[in-house]
Amino acid sequence: MAMNRETSRNIDAYMDRCPNDVQRLLTQMRLTIKKAAPDAEEKISYGIPTFALHGNLVHFAAFKNHIGFYPTPSAMTAFSKELSSYKCSKGAVQFPLDEPLPLALVSRMVKFRVKENLSKRKKK
Repeated sequence: MAMNRETSRNIDAYMDRCPNDVQRLLTQMRLTIKKAAPDAEEKISYGIPTFALHGNLVHFAAFKNHIGFYPTPSAMTAFSKELSSYKCSKGAVQFPLDEPLPLALVSRMVKFRVKENLSKRKKK
């Protein structure tokens, strides 16, 4: 279960409840996502930090031993080779707390999702 999931109303409140070392990693994730998707809206969805742009874009969350990043199954498939050294599921990847976050990869994945959401919006 994500840390502090049940009571957070916004990303700042979510992050404030995490230990300082985890807050630092969450801040890095947040800033990387903001830079890659400057028009995205921040919110809490499914109890975790979320960025939305014409629908949910990506989510991230703090856990005991990792930062979970949820870029959707399509992005997981598109970046599967680069994610191969991490524990992954269909729509999520786990970045261990004791390793530097792959921020360049996160940025590329977010930009991929921005293009995907904008493309879906144009088709409607």
